[in-house]
Amino acid sequence: MIIGLTGSIASGKSTVSQMLKELGYPVVDADLVARQVVEPGTETLNNIVQAFGTEVIRADGSMDREKVGAIIFNDPASRKKLNDIIHPAIRREMLRQRQAFSAEGYETVIMDIPLLFESKLQHMVDKILVVSVSEQEQLKRLMERNGLAEKEAKARIASQLPLSVKEQGADEVLDNNGSIDHTRRQLMRILDNWQTRP
Repeated sequence: MIIGLTGSIASGKSTVSQMLKELGYPVVDADLVARQVVEPGTETLNNIVQAFGTEVIRADGSMDREKVGAIIFNDPASRKKLNDIIHPAIRREMLRQRQAFSAEGYETVIMDIPLLFESKLQHMVDKILVVSVSEQEQLKRLMERNGLAEKEAKARIASQLPLSVKEQGADEVLDNNGSIDHTRRQLMRILDNWQTRP
């Protein structure tokens, strides 16, 4: 079984991902993959250089995220060009890792994809688990975690689909407003219901 784990910024998805790892489940982490596919020497990074020039590469051969960000920030065409290079590479690498875990004999693989719904990747998974918190709790955690003013924090939250929309697309919703123990108990119940084993 392939479980898609998602949530929104500051909803506690990473905490749940860590719990799953501790339970022995293999996790394919989309954020980690997004960094791996643009490491020095990768085909993806070479394609980015061809599209945007050598000025987007740092002296150590890594991608200069600030420069790339500045190029695509106000230019939808450049942003699309970058996404057309990076997104397929991320999807290919995630599928490669998923297949590798399956080949190793794992029965369940967790796909940790923050933008599962935004990127329309529901087809990559069998079940979707959404980690959710109240809007007030999400705002409070984000401001505390990232040291943001309320306005900035609200803007970041608004850039993603509302959690209420994600909940509608979920097979199960994990309410992460309470304690870590409360979250862990819910997770165990959901895994039991789905009859999963690592």
